[in-house]
This record gives sequence, structure tokens and C-alpha cells, in this order.
Amino acid sequence: MFGLGPAELIIILVIVVLLFGARKLPELARGLGQSAREFRKGLDAEEEKKPEEPKGEPKA
Repeated sequence: MFGLGPAELIIILVIVVLLFGARKLPELARGLGQSAREFRKGLDAEEEKKPEEPKGEPKA
């Protein structure tokens, strides 16, 4: 995806644990999940607002 291998992911995880502590990680993960869910809901709402283009005859 971003060219991150297992070693890089482990280093990032260690840095996050050092910065926030092990007790805060579940809370941070929960907040991240809720944010992603709300973002997807917003995108879906935008998709529903767009008017559908008529299919069939091409525009002249």
C-alpha cells in the first residue's frame, strides 16, 4: 500500500506505544474506528445527494 514492510510497521507501533502508553491504545483505536466510520457515512451521504445522469441516449 505505502511500501511499508513488517519492520517499519513494528517500529511505528513501538513509537506509538512509547508516546501514548499501552493503556491508551484501545481508546485511540476505538476513536480511530469511529472517525473512519463517520467519514464513510459522510461519503455515502454525498453519493446519495448526487443526481443520477440519465442513461441511454448520448448527449449531442
